[in-house]
Amino acid sequence: WGGLFGASLSLMIRMQLGHPGALFLKSDWFYNVVVTSHALVMIFFAVMPILIGAFGNWLIPLLIGGKDMIYPRMNNLSYWLAPNALYLLMLSFSTDKGVGAGWTVYPPLSSVPFHGGPSMDVLIVSLHVAGLSSLVGAINFLSTNKNLPVVEMKGERAELYVLSISVTAALLILSIPVLGGGVTMILFDRNFNTTFFDPAGGGDPVL
Repeated sequence: WGGLFGASLSLMIRMQLGHPGALFLKSDWFYNVVVTSHALVMIFFAVMPILIGAFGNWLIPLLIGGKDMIYPRMNNLSYWLAPNALYLLMLSFSTDKGVGAGWTVYPPLSSVPFHGGPSMDVLIVSLHVAGLSSLVGAINFLSTNKNLPVVEMKGERAELYVLSISVTAALLILSIPVLGGGVTMILFDRNFNTTFFDPAGGGDPVL
């Protein structure tokens, strides 16, 4: 569903770019909203769930001689967080004027003067939920690859795919808390008068 939603947004972008100067998407702002949503949906709700989540769940048990992942309930939690995060992202697309800050959500574009409405806050919560989903899945993958393989498939004798998923999972565990911290700081700047990214209060917009 994430892929279909992202592909439809991609089609809208292509139709706009196919007729330079013609406003198929009604306004420049809405074009930015479509580009932002397209990028976020394709990365967090199409590429990552398919290449890491789906293929990982399918192939890892086969390649390590196990029946299933080591934490099935954690796997289930990771799965069910994803559609809720997708729903929140789609909600941010249709709330107020939408989020047109680019998929990186950098300040100052994501700050109140540029995005005063609630859509940015909804998007940030969506990124939190998606990040939690990835984090839980990554812990599961790493634990499975460490603890479940039969002796003939351990360590350097493991399939290259299993090693690549292990490296990816380790990188996710390192990076997602940082992403979560960054978007939390934006959320606090927007709603609780902090100045993490505001030079006027001693903050750093490049942070």
